[in-house]
Formats: sequence, C-alpha cells, structure tokens
Amino acid sequence: MSDVALGAMTFSDRGLTWGADIETSRAIFEAFAEAGGTFVDTANIYGDNPGGEQHSSERVLGDLLASDRDHFVLATKYTSSNTFDISRSGNSLKSMRESVDGSLRALRTDHIDLLWLHTWDETTPVDEVLRGANQLVAAGKILYFGFSDTPAWVVSHAAAMADARGWTPPIAIQVEYSLAQRTPERDLVPMAEALDLGVTAWSPLAGGRLTGKYVGTEPAVGTHRLADEAFTSLEAPGGERPDVAANAVLEVAAKIDRPPAHVALAWLRQRGVIPILGGRRPEQIRENLGFLDLRLEPEQLDVLDAATAPSLGFPHDFLATDMVRSYSTSGHYDRLDNHRVRT
Repeated sequence: MSDVALGAMTFSDRGLTWGADIETSRAIFEAFAEAGGTFVDTANIYGDNPGGEQHSSERVLGDLLASDRDHFVLATKYTSSNTFDISRSGNSLKSMRESVDGSLRALRTDHIDLLWLHTWDETTPVDEVLRGANQLVAAGKILYFGFSDTPAWVVSHAAAMADARGWTPPIAIQVEYSLAQRTPERDLVPMAEALDLGVTAWSPLAGGRLTGKYVGTEPAVGTHRLADEAFTSLEAPGGERPDVAANAVLEVAAKIDRPPAHVALAWLRQRGVIPILGGRRPEQIRENLGFLDLRLEPEQLDVLDAATAPSLGFPHDFLATDMVRSYSTSGHYDRLDNHRVRT
C-alpha cells in the first residue's frame, strides 16, 4: 500500500456545483496511479449529490478500478446519509450493513479493503459497531475496519473489547491532522502509537492554507472552506488562525527551494502518518505528489515543531511540570526519560 492516499471526495458522476466531473476524476486518478499510488479513500456520501443521491464518488471509482481492482487498496466509509433518513444514518448495525451493500454495488466489487466508521454518533453502543464489523469480515465483504473522526476513548474501548472477545479489531484512525491542526497529538496520535494503529490525515494542507496562498487573508473564524483537497477547520490549536503554521512552512520551503505543500506533507509522512491528497485538477495531484522524494532534516523539523506545537491541556501539561514529575519519580525523572513507555 502506498504511503500516501488519494482522496476521492471531489469525484462525481452527478450534476456538479463543485468538484471534478467524470473525465477530470479519471485524469486525477491516473496521475495518482502513475506516481505509484495504490491507496484510495472515499465515502458513501462523497460526490455532488443533489436530491439526496448516494454513492456518486464510489460509482466513479468503481469504473476506474474495474480493470485492476486488486492492485489498489480501497477504503470507504459509512455513517452519514444524504437522504436525511434517520434509519439510514448513524453507526448502527442496520446503517452499516445497508451502507456497505450499497457501496459494494456502486464500487462494482465483492469486497472493501478498509471500511471506516465515518463520524462517531455518540449513541450506538461500541459492541454493536464491532459486532457488525466482525460479521462483515466473516462474510468477506470487508477486510479491515477503522475509525474516522472518533474520540480516542471510543477507539481504545473498541480495541480492548475486540481483543477480549476475539473480534475483528480496528486497525487505523482517520483524523484532521496537519501543521495547522495538531490537537490530535493530545490523545488520538499517542493512542494510535500505543495500540499500533495506522494514522491517516485528512486536510493535510489545512484547506490549502499550508500552500501559502491564504497567508494574510482573513477567513471567518469557525467556518469551513471547500479547499483543494477537503473541508478543514480554519482555526489552529488555541483558537488562533493557522498563519503561524503557514509562515513556518514558508520559511522552511524558501530555505530548501521546495513548494510549501511539499514541506507540510513531508512533515506528516516523517511522523508515520499517511496524508490523504485530493483535488479538482490532475495538476494539483501531480504537484503535491512531488513531496515523496523530500526528507526534512532534523533542524527543519525543529522549526516546524516549535512554531506549531499545540497546547496538550490537562492532564498532559500538568503531568509534564517539574514538580509533578519530581514527585512521581522521587526526583529522578531526568534519568528515566529514556526509559519511559511512549504513550
């Protein structure tokens, strides 16, 4: 599987108000495949869907993958519905099974490599979600299961329950993660490291902000912008706009004579995260995939990390104080740093 994913949120076979039509989607997909990409990510609600139409992006991908389906790792999602029918949405077993069957038809395949729970609905019991995923794996309809946009406590609860019951465990999480949005480092990323879960990042360029093209603009706080690759929150950690992150990326990019997007994407990749790239034009994909030959030096990583470090909040900041660390280690915390269990 490639260490970068193609996000197909813009792919559509419907009348467009935004996104990419069928021919443009094909050109984007071919540019990704020609660069060696094999991991493709979509969802049952992606694509321009007037009138509540579902599976638009999936239908386009079904045609594109038909000639060499097994070469690609195909991920899709369930939870949301464009039909506004409560019985066809949420994380329930009914919603999961109906959505997967629809996705299989649209994708013209007999299995989905990775099924994501798209967003946590705060209602469905965790064991119901796991039971459904386990049944779908047993039926051969999905191979793996993961959580997107879900709190760390839910994912860790699910992992522990799956282990205890011998059910299919989650293998990965998908989160909004970039140099402008590092709050997943509070709990989600450490949890993934501790449980050996893969991490995929949507909006790795923060809605295009980390390309440098929005520096100095004033988007409305708390709104979402339809960017080149995804929707993304325009607020950085602490409620600040991500200009600080963009300026740090621009600083490093200027020193190494690379596009800012390459720097932002390389930072994620060197943290073991799979960025999900999307676009409305094939040249966007080709340009951004140029980051694959870039490896940032330690001093460049230090500049980016220092400029964008998030506040971890309680209890992390409290536990990191000298007083607490001294009390909890009898004053020897400096000697124990190299032996801590990483969480």
